[in-house]
Amino acid sequence: MTEEISKPAAPAGEIYDDRPYVVNAADLPEEIRSPLKPFKGEKPPAPQWFRDAIAQEPERRFVTSAGARIELLTWGEIGKPGLLLVHGNSAHADWWSFIAPFLATEYRVAAMTLAGMGPSDWRDSYAPWVFAEDAEACAQAAGLYADGRAPVYIGHSFGAAQVFHVAVNFPEQLRAAIFIDCGFGPVPSVLEERAQRTTEERLALTRQRPTQVYPTLEAALARFRLAPPQPCENLYIVDHIARRSLKRAPLADGSGEGWTWCFDPNIWAKLDFSRTVPHGQPVSSFQTPMIHFLGEHSQVMERRQAGDSRPPAGLTEIMIPDSHHHVMIDQPLALVAALRTALTLWA
Repeated sequence: MTEEISKPAAPAGEIYDDRPYVVNAADLPEEIRSPLKPFKGEKPPAPQWFRDAIAQEPERRFVTSAGARIELLTWGEIGKPGLLLVHGNSAHADWWSFIAPFLATEYRVAAMTLAGMGPSDWRDSYAPWVFAEDAEACAQAAGLYADGRAPVYIGHSFGAAQVFHVAVNFPEQLRAAIFIDCGFGPVPSVLEERAQRTTEERLALTRQRPTQVYPTLEAALARFRLAPPQPCENLYIVDHIARRSLKRAPLADGSGEGWTWCFDPNIWAKLDFSRTVPHGQPVSSFQTPMIHFLGEHSQVMERRQAGDSRPPAGLTEIMIPDSHHHVMIDQPLALVAALRTALTLWA
């Protein structure tokens, strides 16, 4: 959820866009295109609640799953009910590091970084069923089953789609699912078309240019933006996320090291859609209890109105007021309250 991603050239006669949002950065207002630029590499002022939350550092480690090292962050005591938090596209586990401490008083909380993102390993290909295997490995390693029950999965955006896949196809892995501003993927006709592509065809459509390496941390932070683009008042959260979205990398001219984004820029081309989540089935046909929290002003709502995505029939949905797609940035404390309420009802 960072840096503009140039749209790859498509074969003649085909409109190709596997990524969820592709925009021309030049068309965005400066405050959305470069929200951290005015701070010149310094941290924006943050309220006390936020400073207290991120001061509760998680245990950080890696779990090996399907041949890849997956980053795992944990809070709270083993033996309490388990929660597994799954972030969105091109993000990382620290998108939850200011939310998880509020849940860790009553739960054993784990946040995973999906393969191809953050410090987790990149793969030659990615697939929902492999993400599900990674999630189970993280849940086991974090002790989320220690209370005798499967954990609750909570996912945002792309991560919510992966949680939905687990809930439908591997219901034994979780006892409930919470989705945060999930598009639930394209309509069936688009999924079927994607599923027919070979890996070589998908890779042929990806961008070929290397990820930008910036000479200074200030320059890199100035280029960070949310995807999909949106206005944001809580820039101290954006800064916290941005700093953990970067890693050191050699400069192109060989003069030293700079900063670049952690995610695999080809991840959308490498995604395998050959096995998809069933569409059109009502929530009542699934074993897993589900609830969906939506941003009031989210682009997910726009896509739904345009007919580009479709939630399962009967899904309970609750709007989080005055929020866009990145609900945990716009309304972090309201989201905490909503999550606590849902978890209490399921308890």
